[in-house]
Amino acid sequence: MSAPSAFPAERQVLVWDAPVRVFHWLMVLCFTGAYLTSESEIWRLVHVTLGYTMVGLVAFRMVWGILGTRYARFGEFVRSPYRVAHYLRGLAQGQPAHFLGHNPLGALSILAVLALTLGIGASGWAGYNELAGEWVAELHEGIANTMLLVIGVHVAGVVLSSRMHKVNLARAMITGHKAGPVDEGIHSAWWSLAVLLLIAVGCFWWLQWRSVPV
Repeated sequence: MSAPSAFPAERQVLVWDAPVRVFHWLMVLCFTGAYLTSESEIWRLVHVTLGYTMVGLVAFRMVWGILGTRYARFGEFVRSPYRVAHYLRGLAQGQPAHFLGHNPLGALSILAVLALTLGIGASGWAGYNELAGEWVAELHEGIANTMLLVIGVHVAGVVLSSRMHKVNLARAMITGHKAGPVDEGIHSAWWSLAVLLLIAVGCFWWLQWRSVPV
């Protein structure tokens, strides 16, 4: 695990590979769409499809968190409670440690989103197949609202960190590049895998569309 550091002599290096970026923005798209269609019977299949897509994306991210590039791996950004507390102290003092990859709070939000997505998927599947009572629907809604709260905190954290470190974190998740030492960047964006991920999602959506009754 790399130690936090400041970057006095900076240049743009590749940090986020393409599969991580595609995963991130697909999750944003799917959760937004699923949340907006949650109360509509007309858009029920769209809601269900987007929910299943999120679960599939999480499954991919869990595998990529083990086999992926440096900053995608859980071992790189999941830190101990002590390291999280140390980061929080620095944040409160206005001098948080600088991490080229995810900072400790960002890591916690990622883990929360992955876990909540699985909870949303399991409760939604049970409710959709009428395997339990009304309480499952309420649980499903409660987990989704918790997810919305976590996302809100995550976005606020991104804005705060961007200002404190004078770096556009949202743009970095689009371009994949951040300022850092040359030898700290990853060597490949893995675009081929990102394209395969997009094709898999597109094929699943097409199959779902074909299942719609005429």
